[in-house]
Amino acid sequence: MQHSNAHSNALNRLDRLPVSRFHKVTLLAIAFAYFFEFADINSFATTAPKLIKLWGLTVDQVAYVTSLSFVGMFIGAIVAGSISDRWGRKRALLWTTMFFGVFSFAAAFSWDLVSLGVFRVLTSAGLSAMTVVGVVYINEMYPSAIRGKYQAYAIVIGICGTPVTNLIASAVVPLTDWSWRLVYIWGSLGILLVLFTRHLKESPRWLESRGEHAEADAVLREIEASVVAEKGPLPEPAPPVDETPSTKAPLRLLLQKKYLYPTLLLTVLWMTQTIGFFGYSSWAPTLLAKEGFSVEKSVFYVALTTVGAPLGCYLASLVTDRFERKWCLVAFGTVIAACGLLYGLTFNPVLIIVFGFLVNLFERGYTALAYAYSPELFDTRGRSLGTSVSYGFGRLSNAAGPLIVAALYNGHGYQSVFYFIAGTWLVGAIVLAVFGPLTRSARLAEAERQRAGVPA
Repeated sequence: MQHSNAHSNALNRLDRLPVSRFHKVTLLAIAFAYFFEFADINSFATTAPKLIKLWGLTVDQVAYVTSLSFVGMFIGAIVAGSISDRWGRKRALLWTTMFFGVFSFAAAFSWDLVSLGVFRVLTSAGLSAMTVVGVVYINEMYPSAIRGKYQAYAIVIGICGTPVTNLIASAVVPLTDWSWRLVYIWGSLGILLVLFTRHLKESPRWLESRGEHAEADAVLREIEASVVAEKGPLPEPAPPVDETPSTKAPLRLLLQKKYLYPTLLLTVLWMTQTIGFFGYSSWAPTLLAKEGFSVEKSVFYVALTTVGAPLGCYLASLVTDRFERKWCLVAFGTVIAACGLLYGLTFNPVLIIVFGFLVNLFERGYTALAYAYSPELFDTRGRSLGTSVSYGFGRLSNAAGPLIVAALYNGHGYQSVFYFIAGTWLVGAIVLAVFGPLTRSARLAEAERQRAGVPA
């Protein structure tokens, strides 16, 4: 057991900081990484209609590449948990972003479906690894009272990557037979995150969890000094709590009841979110094109609907710290199911855009809420592992998603796909409503303790 003097008291020291330039720069860096993650995640969907023509791909082949990228995401998410526990949150964030940028760049030079498939799988592994690390990093660097709001802000900026990329794709893909490659080069610009290296700090809570109190204290002093210079003197932090330093969390840790329950619940949340969202976003351009809309029109319609995405994250930032996150998630999930169904049942271009816009709005709000909700169900020891395993299984489930969608589409037509997707969202909402733990009172108690300066 460490004695109190060995404490760096990271949580309480970070919790009492007012929002300052330090928080904003960190937000900008994470949002930048998210921007290119969201830019890249749909790049195959936006180039697929063109490759169907150029390379003679079938809907089934598109489904296989999409499926395999989710296997990549699963591997990336699982690996992310252990590398961010081993190397630290900051280094893991930089390395995972570099990784997806390099392979996205490589995808621009693919010569056939197999090479493109391999590069997409590797890119996807990097993307989801980066997401898991980013979620944990924000959770550990921001005061508990505003954590959810900043998680949502990062995604508000990040999510703009989707409509921006879709609009760029709808402009460049039709130009020539090789211009689709530019979409992947654009996605690789996430590598520029290295420009932020100097401004990012290692998570003091991670250092402390390893018993590296002096290092944690040094990082905290640096952060505090910059905040004091900008905002004036800080209040005293709440006194430290005795915590045993934790070693690397083994996978079997998740079998303990206190970790198993949230991991299973979040696995259902991420599975239904992933199948529901990607079933929708990665298929919309291809299915619209199949239903007789031109490739240009279908990519353009989908680009217009994704404008709803940043607004959805902004909506989430307004409700996330104000209400119980669990109930916000249930409400959003139900609305998405309804709008998604209406989207699939109409062929009027205006209604397609309106319902598509609403699906994107609420879906992105849902994701921002889920990113804030997930890490809260674990303590520091289980957080990175629990978040990465549940997120990873969610992504893995969607290896089946595209194959189910292709089978439904080929066997029962366009509308059956949207019944399936709406059903998936409803299952997620019901499971959360029945089993989801409430987290708001714990957050408020935490903030209250900070104000009173009482130990946890």
